Amino acid sequence: MTNLLLTGAGFSYNWGGPLAADVFSNLLTDNDIDDPTRRSLLEADGKGGFEKVLADLELSGDLDDKRRHGVLLTALAGMFNLLNGSFLQLKQFEFENPPDTRYWLHGFLSRFDAIFTLNQDALLEIHYIPLVMNSRWGQAHLPGLKYLGNFQPTGSIHDRIAIMEPNPPEFRLAPGAQPYIKLHGSANWNEGGSGGRVLIMGGAKSASIDRFAILRWYHKEFREMLMRSDARLMVIGYGFGDEHINDAILDGLNKKLKLFLVDPNGHRALDADKRFEPFKHQLIGISRKSLTETFGGNRPEHNNLSKFFDR
Repeated sequence: MTNLLLTGAGFSYNWGGPLAADVFSNLLTDNDIDDPTRRSLLEADGKGGFEKVLADLELSGDLDDKRRHGVLLTALAGMFNLLNGSFLQLKQFEFENPPDTRYWLHGFLSRFDAIFTLNQDALLEIHYIPLVMNSRWGQAHLPGLKYLGNFQPTGSIHDRIAIMEPNPPEFRLAPGAQPYIKLHGSANWNEGGSGGRVLIMGGAKSASIDRFAILRWYHKEFREMLMRSDARLMVIGYGFGDEHINDAILDGLNKKLKLFLVDPNGHRALDADKRFEPFKHQLIGISRKSLTETFGGNRPEHNNLSKFFDR
């Protein structure tokens, strides 16, 4: 079986990460955001939110709009930098203290053949990836990346959020390494020579993704893995609001992909995109519990999630 994981904002929320409503509120009160942008944010509330505003500004030919787009994107990157700083301060990634290794999240994550995420924070880079070394995986890694320029890691935990850039010669999945693939880039990724951020946000994600070779490759891998005849996908904390991601999942479902949802809304999470309605019978599991509860000692719910690997 090909066991895949896709995470969204609801995953990082278990450690204090923001949901879309939190991001909206922070942007609305950011001192660097000017009044026209603030008005646009308020007008878009409930109609696509900050991502609609980002897309409108990015697609505009007006120079002031381009400037506002840059300011808004910088504000978002600043939020993620602060979030990563808070993740660095986390004393414990696990939700039990001390963790029982029979039921811990670290071991659960290592059972997946690949982990895909829509998140741009560095939670797993800080608390999961450096610790992966077991009977199955020699390591976990972010494929196709290297440290920016001449940066030399010192062994500090801060190395885990250092600036990275695409490394085209390494656009491949390394044998024996669990891939962690950030489909929308990351707050700490840079294009290198051009200095632009590899950070995809806003309503025009497909067009933005096409600008970056590494993200095009990532999405190709995502789609191809979902379309394998033995593929199963667990989705944690994604609200099914990105058409290009839904397209890939729907292509997989047409090839008999099996789906497991971890969402407080249960099967109704799929109602965000009506195209999923005919495929609800391909659900092989649902968990409405938070990861905090499931991996914080709720053994029956842990058993429910673990059945994903056996169905």
